[in-house]
This record gives sequence, C-alpha cells and structure tokens, in this order.
Amino acid sequence: GKNEYDLLVIGGGSGGLACAKEAAQFGRKVAVLDYVEPSPQGTKWGLGGTCVNVGCIPKKLMHQAALLGTALKDAQHYGWNIAHPVHHTWSVMAQAVQNYVKSLNWGHRVQLQDKKVKYFNMKGSFSDPHTIRGLTKGGKETILTAEKIVIATGGRPKYPTHIAGALEYGITSDDLFWLKESPGKTNTKLPVFVFYHVSLECAGFLTGIGLDTTVIMRTIPLRGFDQQMASLVTEYMESYGTRFLKKCIPTKVEKLESNRLQVTWKNTDSGAEETDSFDTVMWAVGRAPDIETLNLETVGVQTNSETGKIIVDASEATSVPHIYAVGDITEGRPELTPTAIAAGKLLARRLFGQSSELMDYDNVPTTVFTPLEYGCVGMSEEKAVQCYGADNIEVYHAYYKPLEFTVAERDATQCYMKMVCSREREQRILGLHFIGPNAGEVIQGFALGIKCGATYPQLMKTIGIHPTCAEEITKLHITKRSGLDATVTGC
Repeated sequence: GKNEYDLLVIGGGSGGLACAKEAAQFGRKVAVLDYVEPSPQGTKWGLGGTCVNVGCIPKKLMHQAALLGTALKDAQHYGWNIAHPVHHTWSVMAQAVQNYVKSLNWGHRVQLQDKKVKYFNMKGSFSDPHTIRGLTKGGKETILTAEKIVIATGGRPKYPTHIAGALEYGITSDDLFWLKESPGKTNTKLPVFVFYHVSLECAGFLTGIGLDTTVIMRTIPLRGFDQQMASLVTEYMESYGTRFLKKCIPTKVEKLESNRLQVTWKNTDSGAEETDSFDTVMWAVGRAPDIETLNLETVGVQTNSETGKIIVDASEATSVPHIYAVGDITEGRPELTPTAIAAGKLLARRLFGQSSELMDYDNVPTTVFTPLEYGCVGMSEEKAVQCYGADNIEVYHAYYKPLEFTVAERDATQCYMKMVCSREREQRILGLHFIGPNAGEVIQGFALGIKCGATYPQLMKTIGIHPTCAEEITKLHITKRSGLDATVTGC
C-alpha cells in the first residue's frame, strides 16, 4: 500500500533526524527511512548516522581514554603513587563505548516515536519525484509518497581499490570503533593510516593507549586546515610516539602465513620501495557520498560529477523544487554534525513554520581531537592570503606553556596560537587557531565573538580567566608578524 507524508527524510543521521523532528513539531506527518549497509568487513550499527556510531562520539570517548593514559603519567609528579607499568584493555574500553552508542541508537528511536515520526528501517530509492521505494533487509518492499523529500544519507569511507589487497585486508573508521578486540593483537606494529584528518585522530588515541602506530602520509596533513598548525600537530604526534612515513604511497597489501599484513609503499621523492608488516591496516583516505542506491538520475537531482555530492542552493534545495538535501552529502558544506543539525532544523522551519532564515556556514568552529588538540574558527592563514593578499593581513601569534604541563614537566614546544586579522581599519579577526589542551572548549567560547565580527582591539580589551590556556589568546599583542613565514606550506 501507499503511505502519504508531508515530509519524507532519507537518512537517519544528524541532519536528517533534526529535520524530521523539527517538522513534526509543526504537526506535519513525517517519516524517516534509515538503513546501514554493512561495511566490506561486515560491520553495521543502528540509528543515528556517522557521528553517533562511527564518528564524533566513539572517537571522542577513545580520545579521552588516551588522555587518561597520559594523565596517569602526569599523576606521579603530583604525588599519586601509581604502579607501573600500567596496562590498557581494549575490550573493556570498546564494550563501554559501544554500549553507550547503543543507548544513543535506542534514544533516537524513542525520540522519533515521542514526536510521532514514523521510522522505517529500510533502504530508500526514488521511483518518481514524489515516490520512494523502501526495501527491508529481507527484501520486503514498501512504497511511500511525500509532498517534500529531504536527502540526508551522509557519506561512507573510501577504499583505495586501485591498491592490491586494500579492500580484502583493510578496515576503515566504520570498523575500528566496533572492534571487540584490540587491532594490535601482538602489541608490536599496528594500523597504517593514510591522509584524512580522522587518521590523525585515530592514530593519536591508538598511540595513547599503548599501540605502536604508523601513519603513511602521501602529501600534507590535515588538508584544508591551516598548514602551520597542521605541522605542529604532526610534530607533537611524532614526539608522542606515532611513526610517520611522509611522502609515501602504499602500493599493495598482502596477508602473510602469520596472519599479519605486509604493506609495500613507495617514496614519491626517491621512488624507493619499502615493506613492513602490521596487525591491522586502516584506510582513512576520505569519504564518498552515500548516493549509489538513491536512483537520483531518475528524478533529475543534479550532483557534482567529481565529488558525487548533491548540488544545493542557499536554501538546501536541489535541482528538483520539492527535493532537498542537508549534511555531508551536499556540495560545498562543512562535514560537521552541528552544521547538519542546524541546517536540518532551519530547513524544516522554512518548509512548515513560515520562517525565511537560511543557514549561515561562515565562521563555523571545529576541533581536531589529536593528542594535542587543534581548534579553529574562521580562515586559515593560507585562505586569508588568497582572499585578501599577504600585504593586507596581520598575524598575531605566540607559543605558550599550559600551567598543567609545568609540574609534570611535559613538553609544550607545539602549544601555539595565532590570530589572522585584516589590516583594514578596525582589524576584524578573520581566523583564530589554537593548539593545546581542551582546544574545542577554548575555541567554542571565542567563536561567538568572531561570528559577531570581533576585532583585534576588542579582543585585547577582553579580560582573560587566570590561569587558563584560553587566557593566552587575550595576550596576543605580545608578538605579531605579517604574511606567511617560511614554516607555512601551501594548501
């Protein structure tokens, strides 16, 4: 039979759920279709999308596990008597994290039920512009029609299928967070990570819990982020114990009789080939939009031929008037949970609540949860130079030492912050970058000011909270420099 809805959302991640629940608040009849295709290694999960299941939530919790390991080392300097060596048990951490994620899966289902949003655990595809064909795991078909449709299916990790053995023997972040046993079975050599920023986050917490971790990096770290800051992040990780193979490209993965994985890679400068064996190989080479089964070409929804993402306008509308898209699947949008949630809510309000407010994607703050965290809001220095010219920006910067590092005698060489400002008139802040403990919490506070057009003089009048790392940002009048210096590489 046919089911008629005012709004049908395909995808039960951050953006899709936010849009569906907000639309239901206006008394509309709403349904959500969500289906998780198992990873090539067979990993699957529940309702909630990437962030809840294989992204922000488990990543931050495992990052916290690593920070606690570092804190145990610091504790001795503060008088705590801790027996050494300390040992981390992956299965205990994994079980706790996975149980919490499952509670979130259940919570999302309860919220949909409470708001009278119909949930279908089905894979959706377009039959015509107003009709979706839903297919269950068992092959049962349901036809749903809706006045308006929102696509919010997000993305999945890419596999470098041109590399022999990559698909057969490698895992991705879709699998790592759901492993029941440690990926470092022998506690010797461990995962290989390649290129994407989640690779540095995962490599960081794996190193932090005591696993020998290697990162193979083809070009620059943290593409799209400020490269001076990215270099400091990787420098700290190297001192922290993560091994980096820079300017290298993996060429094949083979399984040995011992069940370890032998990886061959080539240096792009010298052309020399090397091999080493690992317990686990994890690929982090970017994400691809999950659109294969949607049948978008049938209804005329346009996508970018290079990225595969759906092209939308400022109101999140696709090339088909009543079909919309939000979140990671959309072209030119930040791949961030908070932006997807905000965009989804605002879309529902425009569709059903007589609102005209559009999502503002400028000055969105974010943080990379590496062992020494990197938080930022606004433009990178490279982007500011590109937009305004090197002669038209002023950069204020400083190294600092967190008070917490002093007694523990921790190295603070890479603790650094910088503010990129326009030189014109009031010196508006174009970008703020911070590397240090609790970077996300620090940047979140300053993000409001920068969103409101804060200037360098205004920030200098702000009184810092003493003694905090955030306070150091209010003292950036100490040093300034103009334009890019020799330590900054290109985008």
